[in-house]
Amino acid sequence: MASNKRVFTLRLSDEVFDKIGALATKQHRSMTNYIEFVLLKHLEEVEKAEGAITANQTKSDE
Repeated sequence: MASNKRVFTLRLSDEVFDKIGALATKQHRSMTNYIEFVLLKHLEEVEKAEGAITANQTKSDE
């Protein structure tokens, strides 16, 4: 199935990679899916606390 999602690379130490893998396995998710899940959950929490995040925000907007 085609996806219109953008892709990027993460540089992680072996220790962090292994920890994320363990958490993903515990949640019955792939590592990619787990990382996406965690990031989306974090964005939701930040927006709930601070309001909507727009793509054109800069440090001076904070």
